[in-house]
Amino acid sequence: MVQVRAGVYDCDVLVVGGGIVGLSTAFAITRAAPGTRVTVLEKEPGPARHQTGRNSGVVHSGIYYRPGSLKARYAVRGAAEMIKFCSEYGIPHAVPGKLIVATERAELPRLHALAQRGRENGIAVRELGAAQIAEYEPEVRGLAAIQVAATGICDFVAVARRLGEASGAELRHGQDVVRIDRRPGRGVAVRTRAGDIVRGKVLVNCAGLHCDRIARLAGDEPDMRIVPFRGEYYELARPGLVNGLVYPVPDPAFPFLGVHLTRGVDGGVHVGPNAVPALAREGYRWGVVRPREIATTLSWPGTWHMARRHWRYGAGELRRSVSRRAFTAAVRRLLPVVREDDLVRAPAGVRAQAVLRDGTLVDDFLIKEGPRAVHVLNAPSPAATASLPIGREVARRALTALGEAGR
Repeated sequence: MVQVRAGVYDCDVLVVGGGIVGLSTAFAITRAAPGTRVTVLEKEPGPARHQTGRNSGVVHSGIYYRPGSLKARYAVRGAAEMIKFCSEYGIPHAVPGKLIVATERAELPRLHALAQRGRENGIAVRELGAAQIAEYEPEVRGLAAIQVAATGICDFVAVARRLGEASGAELRHGQDVVRIDRRPGRGVAVRTRAGDIVRGKVLVNCAGLHCDRIARLAGDEPDMRIVPFRGEYYELARPGLVNGLVYPVPDPAFPFLGVHLTRGVDGGVHVGPNAVPALAREGYRWGVVRPREIATTLSWPGTWHMARRHWRYGAGELRRSVSRRAFTAAVRRLLPVVREDDLVRAPAGVRAQAVLRDGTLVDDFLIKEGPRAVHVLNAPSPAATASLPIGREVARRALTALGEAGR
């Protein structure tokens, strides 16, 4: 057991996880309460190595999310703040806007409902007929579309680095947390795989793909488990086929947006992601298999409930994973001129998807508290977009816990 000695602390707030949410939290704490000592522990040799650095770089407008939800409120607010942050700190970014395109008649009611939802969330949208799509994307075909001008792109890795630097926190890389000891009146102590011991008054868990494990190490049952889904991307060999960002109409039953095309700040166009179960929490390829992590996933009842409920959807994703022809067919629904040899394999990402015991895929951000601890348990897309307001909310809870610990 890691011994926690009363009155001996290395920091006030100990943040586990050096992705964009953890670094935004550190930034928000030191802004709200100057002089607060914050230490960030990250198991990788640098920041933003997983979800933050392995996505399409889109600053989402907030159009998809249920009005009143944390995702809706934080994404709408966070998008504007993210673009402002990038402007102030000289981080590459742009606001090209995007199209959400219906390619089948059955999608038209959902497209219209999405436009209404966007308006409820305070987002300016323009509904387009088939002929008007070419004004924005000459090579894209569809029956109708929504144009969302507020959607942007940026370099989230650069944002994360700048947040870490500006926070003034102690950033410690290569620190994989393996044990946590938390005792009343004595704060929190963690032991890392390297054998270091770090003591803090309050723990903040922003561990992403490992957040449920960290919560349980701290003695808090999160009532969910992370089930990893790999997002497989291609790069478009002819990037000139797409001007900006093009999305299909999403299936409301899933927290995934479908195969889309997104031009990045580097000028390249990402195509994807295709979402398939990963065989490890950091399983960026089929060849990365970690039996212990698979066993953890399969032992969770929610995994089996989810599989029974959504196996047809999953079968389609698996087919596109193993067949470039099938993946190309999905892209051609939006971009008919694309050829199979236009798609070049690109690095994949893994989504840390929280699944409840009954198989429900958690759709909103999920933040829970324990004694002297705050756990961020579900923060997939649009968490990078919303990272500044999420960080402030987590910081508020952490500072409240810090105040209570002081009393």
